[in-house]
Amino acid sequence: MAERVNEIYSLLIPIVDGRLIIPRACVAEVIGFVAPSEMTGAPPWYVGTVPWNGRQIPLVSFEGACGNNIPPASGRTRIVVFPCAGSRVEAGYFGLISQGFPQLVRVSSDVVRPDNSRVFPERAPVICQVRMVNEAPLVPDLDRLEEMIAEETRVSA
Repeated sequence: MAERVNEIYSLLIPIVDGRLIIPRACVAEVIGFVAPSEMTGAPPWYVGTVPWNGRQIPLVSFEGACGNNIPPASGRTRIVVFPCAGSRVEAGYFGLISQGFPQLVRVSSDVVRPDNSRVFPERAPVICQVRMVNEAPLVPDLDRLEEMIAEETRVSA
């Protein structure tokens, strides 16, 4: 009989006003920031494309995708690379700008609770917010981000 998993290794990814929480298994790699090649006609949140493992992958700003200002890159800025769940994005991966080094944490039902203190717009790439000890990270909707990238790639191509 399969053993029940009680903890999930996750990454807390720094953004301007908080952090995102993602299961570690959903992340392909965290790389240093590379200045992106801009995409003509793309919205500001679709920052451009960057080279990764022999391919050009889309790079997005989570803050921008939520309708907020896009922070400038700094010496601590990183890119978190995600594999796409579907085949809508040609590169098969996309990058998300992180405002610092992601932190590896073990998450269990003992330390995470739903936090309904904020409401997010219907089309925002946010599933929910959770409460963990002293912080309230957001759970991003990676499928929604992928969908947004695919829509803009078709328009910009």
